[in-house]
Amino acid sequence: MVDAPLRTGNINKKHNPKLAMLLSIIFAGLGQLYNKRYLKGFTFILLEIAFIITLIDFIGLGLWGIITLGTIPITDHSIFLLVYGLISIIIILFAALFYLLNIQDAKKQAKQIKEGWEAPGLFDSVKEGYDKSFVYLLTTPGLILLVFTVVLPLLFAVSLAFTNYDLYNSPPRNLLDWVGFENFKSLLTVPLWRNTFFSVFSWTIVWTLVATSFQIALGLFLAVLANDSRVKFKKFFRTILILPWAVPGFVSILIFAAMFNDDFGTINRDIIIPLFGGSGINWLSDPFYTRIALLFVQTWLGYPFIFALFSGVLQSISKDWYEAAEVDGATRWQKFKNITLPHVLFATAPLLIIQYTTNFNNFNVIYLFNEGGPAVKGQNAGGTDILISWVYKLTFETNNFSMAAAISLIIGILISLFAIFQFRKTSSFKEEGQI
Repeated sequence: MVDAPLRTGNINKKHNPKLAMLLSIIFAGLGQLYNKRYLKGFTFILLEIAFIITLIDFIGLGLWGIITLGTIPITDHSIFLLVYGLISIIIILFAALFYLLNIQDAKKQAKQIKEGWEAPGLFDSVKEGYDKSFVYLLTTPGLILLVFTVVLPLLFAVSLAFTNYDLYNSPPRNLLDWVGFENFKSLLTVPLWRNTFFSVFSWTIVWTLVATSFQIALGLFLAVLANDSRVKFKKFFRTILILPWAVPGFVSILIFAAMFNDDFGTINRDIIIPLFGGSGINWLSDPFYTRIALLFVQTWLGYPFIFALFSGVLQSISKDWYEAAEVDGATRWQKFKNITLPHVLFATAPLLIIQYTTNFNNFNVIYLFNEGGPAVKGQNAGGTDILISWVYKLTFETNNFSMAAAISLIIGILISLFAIFQFRKTSSFKEEGQI
């Protein structure tokens, strides 16, 4: 409940805020009773009693489980105990927040009473408290849902990265153990994991930068051409250029996979072999050529969105800027460099950053085209696997959940750092007048 507006009366110097705070620390609601806020005090007391009766055993089990992850195989299930422990921690945090609000409320009202504040009547107090807390009543269910559908799974995934959960150590037959940073250490020291990690990580960076840059460059080039005043039938050309966006992505990927097939694909059969002879290019069995094909496919899939985005921005640039540049004798390149490009990047920078972070985790293209293949000797990931597709294979094909969680944590940290850095450097997120 929220305090009513200040109404002064006789100053009560004997009323002790420290005593009210101490009583609320001992048991929620006692400080409110001391302040003669009986409805609020009994409400807090009932809430704490209900919390103790209904949740204390569950919290005890959860805290024991997350510390030990079980002690008796078959009987104790480490995964369940881990989830119980995480839920218990979340509940404790909510309870601690409630307790702090209870203490703060008791101390604040005790100070007001000491200064002569008089509490309103019961009806007025309830009405004003409801009016002021209405927005919190509406948002609290959404917050709770967010915590248990987003935060809890995220904490669970992070927790698995510090355990030894894999195919050969799975509950309930075996108990999990906390292994600290052993999984991360293995990525850097064990030859198989180290070679695979650095190979996949380097290709992920190349894939993200090259594929995204290609689709941005192609989208910008075509948008500038289609927006040129000398081009006729602009609507027709814009419609044609945006058509790849209308086809579902997975359909296009599967079609391209068939076209690049080494044996019967039309790229080899109808283009490469008739023009250059030989047996064609090993698009799907040679990692180098598979990567080239993937970059082409992703450029094709991604440029229509960039083209549509840039086309809208280009049409918003005033023609007066270009006319003034022509008067000053600027060339086409100078007009593009000093007028077009800055305006386009300023307006679209946040979305372009999202394109990079999206391609960093672009699982669909990698997996649907060739399932991350072909295989590479001395690695447990395919030649075109990126980090996210490698995580998928570790999770669903080899059941190495702890290592998959560790790599997922690395992915999350990298994307967060990149996004924070870029957003801080982007003019689009600066306040007006600070650009």
